[in-house]
Order: sequence, then C-alpha cells, then structure tokens
Amino acid sequence: MKNLWISVRITLAMCVVLTVCYVLLLRLTSAVVSPNDGEAALVELDGKVVGAANVGQAFTDSVYFWGRPSAVEYNGGGSGGSNKGTNNPEYLSEVAGRIESFMAAHPYLSRGDVPSELVTASGSGLDPDISVRGAEVQLRRVAASRGMSEDAVRSSKRALSVLGWVFSGLTRSMF
Repeated sequence: MKNLWISVRITLAMCVVLTVCYVLLLRLTSAVVSPNDGEAALVELDGKVVGAANVGQAFTDSVYFWGRPSAVEYNGGGSGGSNKGTNNPEYLSEVAGRIESFMAAHPYLSRGDVPSELVTASGSGLDPDISVRGAEVQLRRVAASRGMSEDAVRSSKRALSVLGWVFSGLTRSMF
C-alpha cells in the first residue's frame, strides 16, 4: 500500500510538472527570447488588424511579392504540411501546376530560375519568408505592376524595412 501511495504522488507531481511548469517555462522562454515578447506581430492598416507578420498570407495580385504556397491555406489554427512525399504523384502534379502558374506570371524566367520555395509549401504552411532570390525573380513583375523601376522598388524604404533586404537573407512577402 505504501508503494501505491508513492506512485500516486509521483504521478500527480509529474502531471503538474509536465502540464503546468513546462508550459510556463515555454511561455517565459518565448517572452524573453523571441521578438514581440512571444506575441504575434500584428500588422495594422488604418487602425485595423489585417494580418500577422509571422504568418504568411495568400498574395496573388501582381503588385505584391508572392510568398510560399500553403498546404493549409495559411490557417494559423490548423498549421501543417500536406504530408505528401516528394515522389508522390499528386504532390508532383501540384508542384508542376504551381511552376506553370509562376512561369505564366514571369515569362522572362526559365523553369530553372524558379526558386523552389515559391512552388513548394513549407512544413507549417504558414511561413511568410522568402529568400532574397525569391524576391529578386519577382522584382521585375512587381515593378512593372506598380509602374516603378526595379531600382526604385529595390531601394524604397518600405521594401528595405518590410522585406528585410538590409537586415537578413530572408524577406517578408508582404509589400
């Protein structure tokens, strides 16, 4: 009976440690280590929240830099990949369709110039970041759609701050 009571106490103690203490430790770590104190970096336009900087969105208009495709339609409540392997025929068909769509909007590119992150979904399905190369191949389209020169788009203060070209090798697809 003594061993049973010890087992019950250890089980209850581990339940508290692993459910309460662990979650609090993760929350404290995110508040200290991550940007925005572990909270979402909300993007506002005219005082209205229009998105989150760390969650991708489906930008399809030609005036925007396009981000990675999402297997979950950028739904933050249900993040995840498609779980299809790289040799799955359905997955290969989806990627081929994305490449064709991308090529149609960027006729000045060859198939080999299309960065893989622009036609393959991320593991979470929410990533807003694209590589500098991913932004560079879209620069011509975005500049033409906005009626600007490529240099003007590249050097605009907004592009540098939002896209992060100065600060890192990654860019935000919102522009």
